[in-house]
Amino acid sequence: MLAAVPGELFIAGRWLPAAAGARFPVLDPATGETLCEVADGGREDALDALTAAHEAQPAWQATAPRERGEILRRAYQLLVDRTDELALLMTLEMGKPLAEAAGEIAYAAEFFRWFAEEAVRIDGGYATAPDGASRFLVLRQPVGPCVLVTPWNFPMAMGTRKIGPAIAAGCTMVLKPAEQTPLCALALADILAEAGLPDGVLNVVTTSRPGEVVEPMLRDGRARKLSFTGSTQVGRLLLAQAAEKVLRTSMELGGNAPFLVFDDADLDAAVDGAMAAKMRNIGEACTAANRFLVQRGVADEFARRLAERMAALTMGRGTEPGVTVGPLIDADGRDKVTELVAEAVAGGARVLTGGAPVDGPGTFYPATVLTGVPAGARIGREEIFGPVAAISAFDTEDEAVAAANDTEYGLVSYVYTRDLARSLRVAERLEAGMIGLNKGVVSNPAAPFGGVKQSGLGREGGRVGIDEFLETKYVAIPTP
Repeated sequence: MLAAVPGELFIAGRWLPAAAGARFPVLDPATGETLCEVADGGREDALDALTAAHEAQPAWQATAPRERGEILRRAYQLLVDRTDELALLMTLEMGKPLAEAAGEIAYAAEFFRWFAEEAVRIDGGYATAPDGASRFLVLRQPVGPCVLVTPWNFPMAMGTRKIGPAIAAGCTMVLKPAEQTPLCALALADILAEAGLPDGVLNVVTTSRPGEVVEPMLRDGRARKLSFTGSTQVGRLLLAQAAEKVLRTSMELGGNAPFLVFDDADLDAAVDGAMAAKMRNIGEACTAANRFLVQRGVADEFARRLAERMAALTMGRGTEPGVTVGPLIDADGRDKVTELVAEAVAGGARVLTGGAPVDGPGTFYPATVLTGVPAGARIGREEIFGPVAAISAFDTEDEAVAAANDTEYGLVSYVYTRDLARSLRVAERLEAGMIGLNKGVVSNPAAPFGGVKQSGLGREGGRVGIDEFLETKYVAIPTP
């Protein structure tokens, strides 16, 4: 499988080594061993890729919407047909269990299918001016060459979620994948080339030095849009760089999702939802439930049931049968989780299951449940990005909403209650771009994904997802 993935840069339809000849290793987080090496691009490679995108833009935006959609449809089918091999590739470089990796391939493919259908639905408008003396013609046109920066935690889906609408809208692009997971991006480029995407429309620059690759493109002047998924800290830096050329930006940044359980909730459903919201992707997701806020009357029972379920999970390499908890992405990720848990415990939190890293190769951390997490603990203020459920109790609805909103982030919130009036009240009051109401997974290609506050700008997916890649042009026509 690894031998089938090109390990070079993809620029103007050709597989090329880095200009400086550099390469960097891709590691298996389950063993710490090197899987392979890929080209380590730099500034020159980034600008070559941007040149290819810039030169391909005029012809690509003139391509018929139906043809753009058909390319996406063919790529969708190729992804579906190769689910098993692509899932294995993802598990090897990222660590998630095979079954979950296969689920991500299906999710990733749906973005191509959705935007294949949206390509032919780009519309405009025609209207009469209020004074009747002219007509308004409104056009929707591609924004132009885009810089796409994707994270390691969903290495295939985050690629298709950005590439799909860019292709549908008629934009060319340069993709810079995370250095931990370049193989999925390279496999995706290969699939799109096979599906008939013209040379230069998609260019991929893998690198271990992201700043050296991304910043020159943002400051160049030929790129017209930046779409980034990653941490809020890096997002702020990229926004500052993008401001120099006034680039259009889409930002899907960090999260600190609250998971509210009221005393009238269906506890079986709440625990099921908690497992989905917490353990999807080993907890390494911006949408992962980070703070479990449970009404005091059911807090102990909810914690007991959740701990039982978490303790029953099987940890190991994602390729092994029956494994449900793979390794964290790297040592830094595991160290952060370890530090957050240790600090919470030192402050008075109680460990119901898990609570410490395991010895041996790989970057494993067991599924963990903490109760009595003290107010102000870092584990309640920072993204955990690991398989740790930190539970605190609340008494009133107002207290729960205030605690949920007490964060700079606002990506997603989860609410479990059987009271319809409460569910509507709380959903309206929560400061988040998405709400999971009695549901532990909100992501869907057909729905708008994105947050408020410091969780980002813009939306991906849904009918509005393509708007991020389109400009609106108004033509005034006199009618004397």
